[in-house]
Amino acid sequence: MDVRHHPWATTFRSVKTPEELTFLHLSSVPMPSKVLVLFYSTYGHCFQMAKAAAEGVESAGNHAVVKRVAETLPTEVLEKMHAVQAQQAFASVPIATTAELPEYDGLILITPTRFGLMAAQMKAFIDATGQHWQSGALVGKAAAVMTATATQHGGNEMTILSSYLPLLHHGFILVGMPPVSTGLTEVQGLTPYGASTITGTMGDRMPSSVELEGVKAHAKRLGEVAAKLAAK
Repeated sequence: MDVRHHPWATTFRSVKTPEELTFLHLSSVPMPSKVLVLFYSTYGHCFQMAKAAAEGVESAGNHAVVKRVAETLPTEVLEKMHAVQAQQAFASVPIATTAELPEYDGLILITPTRFGLMAAQMKAFIDATGQHWQSGALVGKAAAVMTATATQHGGNEMTILSSYLPLLHHGFILVGMPPVSTGLTEVQGLTPYGASTITGTMGDRMPSSVELEGVKAHAKRLGEVAAKLAAK
């Protein structure tokens, strides 16, 4: 009997046919990940970062969904803050629910700083995820945090690090910034812990091209890690 036609022949044969090699290659490539880019923005800075983050995720063939958390401040307060008109730019962006979080392979939180902590609006959303902590529905998924601060040392790194704490409780795998060479030609908010932008004390500085490229690089990495984790 020709050993090549034996039922066990493929067990012992080390040389693969082109069809087998194609199958092995495709089976080793992770499926695209689905990433939720979740932001809160008062004046639009974090919204700009969210759009760039979605571009970064999708640049590697993964899928990004951009949503926002609900506003908790009353309209009269937002009017005094001169934020109502700014928020109209992203009023059509859907508001996320905590129930949908397990649908995603990865999560990117983008929030302005509030004294080294995430904004209360984002905190309110995170505080409502207790059912997922109890069930372990988010364990093993990838997560990253990005932020915006008024000044260069206004709490960007602390905000990112403190925002990681509830994510660790959920069992997320944290993904920091990949090494990005930006030089020292301008003030910018990129950190090893996550991308950030500096808005200026009057909020008149939108994310720079350097910062947005950093956001894209960070988000691209998050999407890739999420895909690999989901494939396991």
